[in-house]
Amino acid sequence: MNMAALASELVRALRGQRTQRAFAKRLGCSENVVYTWEAGRRFPSASRFLQIVRGSGINLPTALSRFLRTTPTWLDGNPSDPDCIVELLNEARGNRSLLDIAKAADRSRFRVARWFSGATQPRLPDLLLLIHVTSYRLLDFVAALVDPEQLQTIAPAWRELSSARRVAHESPWCHVVLRLLETSDFAKRAQVTPGDIASALEITTTAAEASLKLLVDSGQVLRSGATYRVQRVENVDLADDPRAVRRLKLWAAQIGVDRIHAGKAGLYSYNLFCVSEKDYQRLQTLHRAYFRQLRAIVAESEPSERAVMVNLQLFPFHEPTTRSSGS
Repeated sequence: MNMAALASELVRALRGQRTQRAFAKRLGCSENVVYTWEAGRRFPSASRFLQIVRGSGINLPTALSRFLRTTPTWLDGNPSDPDCIVELLNEARGNRSLLDIAKAADRSRFRVARWFSGATQPRLPDLLLLIHVTSYRLLDFVAALVDPEQLQTIAPAWRELSSARRVAHESPWCHVVLRLLETSDFAKRAQVTPGDIASALEITTTAAEASLKLLVDSGQVLRSGATYRVQRVENVDLADDPRAVRRLKLWAAQIGVDRIHAGKAGLYSYNLFCVSEKDYQRLQTLHRAYFRQLRAIVAESEPSERAVMVNLQLFPFHEPTTRSSGS
């Protein structure tokens, strides 16, 4: 993805129907500066970009909370402050090492370390790149600010992702089928039938047929003669639709329950404990960081040999009547 082109388009979309002169006046800069941003001749720093977002009339804390799916305390201040850029990057980073991020971003470890420490700030294209390689949700980051359909660089990818999400709404098994077809075992077969899918996943042939049809209709799978081939794989994330998320979590949890009942292979662990409110918050942070780290490993894993599900749960049994300060 061309991050420089995306950065230019993003600034242009934030300007909206305003003239460059009017937008520049609103931002407190010269018209020529806005022109160079949109032309891709130079780019604002990360904090300056978030000031641009605020200047466009967007509620920045709300937008960032939507992307992060949480409202960290640093959003209570000025989210465009340079210190908050460091918080944003580290929130997306989780517990991934800077070396891993530097390799994924194709940037020097020294430069990445300076960005994450706040010694220097990334320019907008590098901010977008860092969001991409740490969270794998760059499209959602952009969507929290503007309509991705306005941006030529990502509009096709956004439509594909939206299509994949619709498929996941209709049939959660679709993406299990997709991942199964992606494995080297199924990818090398001269013929794959709905019955093969049903047998491997222990679902009905009718369910396998329905999932394959939805995947073919959405362009994620191509039917070629007597077999099915993966065209593309989307990382589907439905967290912007709480009802859909709840249904999918119930579906995933039930699969785990069914497999425990049947004595199927897998790791099924639980722990029950009491902790302070402060440490419960730390466990929530660790939970999210673990999932991000897991996704980073998955993104770089080759070859595709197993279709795997991870179902993580962390929840309190009650809300305390009074909260301790954690001090």
